[in-house]
Amino acid sequence: MSTPTYPHLRLSAGAHDRLGTHRKDDAWLDMRWHDRRSQVLVVSGTRVRPVDGALPWVEPGEAPEGVRVLLGERDGTTYWAVVTGPEVAAAAEGEWYALRGLLPALAGDGATDGALVLHALGLAEWLWATRHCPRCGRPLTSAAAGHELVCASEGGCGRTQFPRTDPAVIMLVSTGEPGSDDERCLLGRSPVWPEGRFSTLAGFCEPGESLEDAVRREVAEESGVVVGEVTYFGNQPWPLPQSLMLGFLGRAETTEIDLGDHELEDARWFTRAEMRDQATAGSLVLPGGVSISRSLIEHWYGGPLPGSW
Repeated sequence: MSTPTYPHLRLSAGAHDRLGTHRKDDAWLDMRWHDRRSQVLVVSGTRVRPVDGALPWVEPGEAPEGVRVLLGERDGTTYWAVVTGPEVAAAAEGEWYALRGLLPALAGDGATDGALVLHALGLAEWLWATRHCPRCGRPLTSAAAGHELVCASEGGCGRTQFPRTDPAVIMLVSTGEPGSDDERCLLGRSPVWPEGRFSTLAGFCEPGESLEDAVRREVAEESGVVVGEVTYFGNQPWPLPQSLMLGFLGRAETTEIDLGDHELEDARWFTRAEMRDQATAGSLVLPGGVSISRSLIEHWYGGPLPGSW
């Protein structure tokens, strides 16, 4: 597998073969489950318990009862998740973490499990939130190695539900001559963030809307800035609980800021020198390396920057 162009896109690295054609092959699934080389991640509700800072992959025989989710294969090893109820975490010792609490470990140097864990916890979030058929309200049954939910109870409608992924756009908007000392980029801050924390703007794509138009609409709603040209940058899974972050670079056609919908507490234009000096001083706190936002900012800046959340 190729390495992402930008090193901070670690959560997009290390993709595994998801073995989608085997998800309904019960004999094959049983054979692989009983292969002692297989590795299983135990998920209680939507939480995982790290052991000594590492993810606790276990052999199938050590896993509790639960929904078996086939994650896929990498380097000859078959990976699974077993999704149990929250009572497993409640009865066990140690701290269990949701995905956000695991992100620093998944983004560290040498971390290789990011794609597998995002796959596992993304499905766990979906299984946790989708217990009844949205059409008729009857209970759903897991199928296709955890990747489908079927309304199979008596009197049910028989429909199949599939995991959702919500597209979200995240964008670095700039103005001025590209690469010049006077070029500036737009960052904003949420009112719930600590003082000094700024990030790129972001938002969800609406039904019937192109990704490029979602970029333009979100920037206009949050900052009043009009964006013209929009180009694709890269993407990153972000199942918190079920998003895919799609990164873009936008060129501003206006620069006046108007926080019209009050979603942002503040939004500012930064030159590279201002960004560097304030980040060094700690008065500007930028997103951490695990986020595609950091990749967008450092791509525009032209190199690494000090400090992070």
